[in-house]
Amino acid sequence: MENNINSKVLDKLTKICLCKVISKATIKKAIKNGAKTLEDVQKVTGAGSGGCRGHRCTPMIEDIIKQELEKEN
Repeated sequence: MENNINSKVLDKLTKICLCKVISKATIKKAIKNGAKTLEDVQKVTGAGSGGCRGHRCTPMIEDIIKQELEKEN
């Protein structure tokens, strides 16, 4: 249980989109709520719409989507 709490805290603190200050927890919540593609996540969260236009966060978002969708199966 403690590991689960720690990972939730880390997810809230880990910023995936630095330009828009969007956390890993926000990305995971979007996926849990039905976002299945990079475009879905970007539309819901605003990630990838900052100054770098997703150059920094897109690969990380794609990895998170893959990990979260694998958990569902």
